Amino acid sequence: MAAKDDPIIIKKYANRRLYNTGTSTYVTLEDLAEMVKKGEEFTVQDAKTGDDITHPVLTQIIFELENKDGQNMLPIPFLRQLIAYYGDQMQMIVPSFLEQSMLAFSKEQERFREQMKGAIGKSPLDMMKMATPIKALEEQTRRNMEMFQNAMRLFTPFPPAGSVPAAAPAEPARKEMPEKPDDLQDLKDQIAAMQRKLDTMS
Repeated sequence: MAAKDDPIIIKKYANRRLYNTGTSTYVTLEDLAEMVKKGEEFTVQDAKTGDDITHPVLTQIIFELENKDGQNMLPIPFLRQLIAYYGDQMQMIVPSFLEQSMLAFSKEQERFREQMKGAIGKSPLDMMKMATPIKALEEQTRRNMEMFQNAMRLFTPFPPAGSVPAAAPAEPARKEMPEKPDDLQDLKDQIAAMQRKLDTMS
């Protein structure tokens, strides 16, 4: 018998049915999505082989949610960028970058929701103070983007073909590297979209 704190085992059968061994009931992808929202830990196993198939099942849940009217949350530019990284030398860094970004967002999310709850009847000055969590999130995203770009430079130490070799000291060389404002703007747009989602959830 599994310990209390162990993840719940969900078994997936050949007929695509999902069985929750914790409640001894069949469940759907929507049920699993609700478990995720409630913070319930689970792993999905192939009933025949015992292989862990949690990742593809969670990906399938996202696919189903993204296809519901008015519920898609992943912007097309983000999806294009993500697809482009598959098979690229940066693929190994992207998961960690996304995970850290979402952790930072989650920390600010609770503070933002608490301020939204108390927004009714507030003065304009108080309403202006409510922007602080979003500004903090933008700053965290900017720092994450800088770390990500620095990591990319580690994996691409050679200059592009046709570029002039750098003869200047290290400090001026760093100043010549562009900050990629388009990438930062894309992230800001994504944050704004997430903020709108939070507004509707409050």
